[in-house]
Amino acid sequence: MKMRHIFAWFVVLSLAAPMFAQRRSIAGSNLDLLILGGTIVTMDRDRSMIENGAVAVRDGKIVSVGKASDLRGTRAKQTINAAGKVVIPGLINTHTHIPMVLFRGISDDLDLNDWLTKYIFPAEAKNVDEAFVRAGTRLGLAEMIRGGTTTYCDMYYFEDAIADETKKAGVRGVLGETIIDFPVPDNKTWEAGLAYTERFINKWKNDPLIVPAVAPHAPYTVSQEHLLQARDLSNKTKAPLIIHLAEANTETEFIQQKHQGQRPIEFVEKIGFFNDRTIAAHVIQANDAELDLLKKHDVGIGHCPQSNMKLAAGTAPVPAMLRKGLRVGLGTDGAASNNDLNLWEEMDTAAKLHKLVSGDPKTMSAVEAFSLATIGGARALHMEDMIGSIESGKRADIVIVDMDDLNQTPMFNVFSHLVYATKADDVRTVVINGKVIMLNRRLLTLDENAIKVSANAYRTKIINSLAK
Repeated sequence: MKMRHIFAWFVVLSLAAPMFAQRRSIAGSNLDLLILGGTIVTMDRDRSMIENGAVAVRDGKIVSVGKASDLRGTRAKQTINAAGKVVIPGLINTHTHIPMVLFRGISDDLDLNDWLTKYIFPAEAKNVDEAFVRAGTRLGLAEMIRGGTTTYCDMYYFEDAIADETKKAGVRGVLGETIIDFPVPDNKTWEAGLAYTERFINKWKNDPLIVPAVAPHAPYTVSQEHLLQARDLSNKTKAPLIIHLAEANTETEFIQQKHQGQRPIEFVEKIGFFNDRTIAAHVIQANDAELDLLKKHDVGIGHCPQSNMKLAAGTAPVPAMLRKGLRVGLGTDGAASNNDLNLWEEMDTAAKLHKLVSGDPKTMSAVEAFSLATIGGARALHMEDMIGSIESGKRADIVIVDMDDLNQTPMFNVFSHLVYATKADDVRTVVINGKVIMLNRRLLTLDENAIKVSANAYRTKIINSLAK
């Protein structure tokens, strides 16, 4: 009996040793941040939730996730009490054009082609320069931080300036310089745009927050030869390859007329455009065979339900994409076509839109919709090893959400509340790469009043330019 008891204790101690070792390691280390209390929605493979949890952060990474009781007595440079709140991974916006917040509301209720050619392209030609881009980026960053977005994927001009402002604000970005087959504000020729993009990628490629990318605008605005040159630059630099793809009937008709009846996805696949770092925005015009092509090339997809609805562009077949295991995240698109950068609205809309289109209320559950904004977004950006969930070893991109307001009361199911009840102003605190950049609704890296003054000055300039 005595030997059996000794053996049993040996087994118990052996099993517990790793946990004790981890607790000693964390307790004895110099933690930068400790988040204690609250319900942790990890978004790990099992979608685990931890009541009264704790997250320990050091050097920008999560080093421990567990019960608060496991880290009792642990000290950190900064401790945040999340009791009564929900702790979630930072939200990921997989498609936007951040400086276009300065064009918010200048042209609404139009189809995509008229909206672009009669309003947006002319407004950009008359107003967009580096100063405009910086002012719009700061405004967009402030809006996204306030709503709990910690990573965004962008396509615009003067992307080097966008990267600079994003870095200063402490936000994570996959930032693509847009190149296109007509003169644009920063580069007047394709060759100049391609050269700018290569310099931009080489400058930022090792940054901890900025992932530089090449972003040919779309198959209907970039020639076949130039699409392949953009792909070659992506292959050469190992940078992401971002493109608008299959976003409207007009695009499909244009590509079919120009390329022997081929549809957009068929066309770019046939010419060998895709690589394993491709991120495609919208992907509305996609049949089952085309989804298989996207799966074959492991393409990430940015689903933008509100923008697509507003432009009456159609509905992406997201449930079919998810059944096939494609990489799908949520995007807002630019605020000129949305008209905000609010991923909470996109979650709610995505869940309800796909129920309506399918006629099945079980389609797109709250868990699935929340996944699109977190780990799904990370997968769409090919970054799931770094971000998208609260797990040891990942970057510390964490958001704390208040659950005590009227719209959150009472609470029965966390995922239901996150998708169908939570508003952007329920976000209390935002941590990116281990740094607190908003604490109790106060922005710590951006000057809100200065941003508003600058944005309103551009309003007057834009109005005057459109009147000419």
